[in-house]
Amino acid sequence: MNPDDSNYVTLARVLRPQGRRGEIAAEILTDFPSRLAQLKQIYLWDGEAARRSVAVVSFRLSQSRGGQAIFHFEGSNSISDAEKLVGLQVQVPLAERVVLPAGSYFVSDLIGCEVFAGDARRVGVVADVQATGEDLPGTPVLVVESAAGEILIPLAQEICTKIDLPARRIELSPPEGLLELNQA
Repeated sequence: MNPDDSNYVTLARVLRPQGRRGEIAAEILTDFPSRLAQLKQIYLWDGEAARRSVAVVSFRLSQSRGGQAIFHFEGSNSISDAEKLVGLQVQVPLAERVVLPAGSYFVSDLIGCEVFAGDARRVGVVADVQATGEDLPGTPVLVVESAAGEILIPLAQEICTKIDLPARRIELSPPEGLLELNQA
């Protein structure tokens, strides 16, 4: 893995050729799919070491198969050209991702943060962030790996009182019993 891999963010993953002119269908991996239409230049990454810059010739959102991005990249002019792109990630530099409103965070920024309780006691490290429901979106839940096992902590302002991304630190003011709730 390249040391600069953390300088890019993946917005989509190429699934298959689309049509006969070199277009591809891609799985959308961003909460902001409309932003894909604004892209003029992207990076294609193989997940290993090869990353290359490519111009976007055209883009559209397709409602088929639950919604996919249809891209046409410069240099991809046939089905065989498009087949060579299957599995690649569509990326942009981290500096170009969407700016979130205050109090909102990218999941990728939260994963790896150390979590501390109000008394400066280290609780663990964020391993994942889970959505609580697709039909009725609720408060996301931090999945924290601790010495005692997995702890689920609601990502609510009342509980996660300070999130310091540059320091990779989340401070909690947990209600009594929350940290012990998931322990056997």
